[in-house]
Amino acid sequence: MVWPKMSGPKSDLDEFGEIARLFRPLARGAPGAFALMDDAAIIAQRPGFDMVVTKDALVEGVHVSFDEAPSLIGRKLARVNLSDLAAKAAEPYAAFLAIAWPQRYDATARAAFAAGLGAELRDAGVSLLGGDTVSTPGPLTASLTLMGWVVAGGMVRRGGAQVGDQVMVSGPIGDGWLGLSAVLGEIADPDGYLAGRYRLPPARLDLREALRAQASAAADVSDGLLADLDHIAAASKVRIVADLDLVPLSKPARDWLAAQPDRAVSLTALATGGDDYEVIATSREPIPGFTRIGTVVEGSGLEIHRSGIPQPIARLGWSHG
Repeated sequence: MVWPKMSGPKSDLDEFGEIARLFRPLARGAPGAFALMDDAAIIAQRPGFDMVVTKDALVEGVHVSFDEAPSLIGRKLARVNLSDLAAKAAEPYAAFLAIAWPQRYDATARAAFAAGLGAELRDAGVSLLGGDTVSTPGPLTASLTLMGWVVAGGMVRRGGAQVGDQVMVSGPIGDGWLGLSAVLGEIADPDGYLAGRYRLPPARLDLREALRAQASAAADVSDGLLADLDHIAAASKVRIVADLDLVPLSKPARDWLAAQPDRAVSLTALATGGDDYEVIATSREPIPGFTRIGTVVEGSGLEIHRSGIPQPIARLGWSHG
């Protein structure tokens, strides 16, 4: 187990006791985890399969609010990583956690975080194999490295789209961006749907079989629909033509859009906001459960239409710079 001595200001919480209480159950008895009592873990080889590895982090004040429930932060951390594996058509297997606890995170808050994370990992069949805990004078910072298996050569990459493919998305777009506004109290959200989509985005593991069977390229929508379409176009060395009027929206998003003075600007905002964690894919034939929003053509880059008319787009989505 990779849990070195806790660094930073001295904590009144015993590190190794905390690991035993909070994180050893998340190992789920995996042989290579050694009950989180060693300095390293072993991942047995699986002949005929490739290991897919992904990593995402959450920082308070950036990806989650400072007053978010610790259990929800743990759950969201798992889901945003599971979403990456889902888009690669991978079977989740194991995880490594690194977390920097703020001084205000007492034993109760830490236990709630671990419980939320553990519930999501358990549901996905994932064992925690190791990690690191430190303390920090700054905000809560948590990073998960997630691993999964695919049949050798079978990972669905961003770079597989081909001219003539259809471009599709698995579910509604814009709910994550609107959900952040709902959490901040900037828009009405009577039934809490939008806030829920932001706080606990979907990890579309249910799509893996369909993606394996049909998708030539895929990615999850984290940076924004347009930004992630552009990523696929760049990786595949093709041009993607997408029509915003074909993008599926939830009823709350449609209601919000209908109340806006400029539909074009607002529709673009939904398509660039990010945090939806649905899957975009390209395929020669329709994929069940997906909505077609465009086509792959010769060329490079991303071309956006509305009802067949090209539209100027100043911003594609979230920038990490």
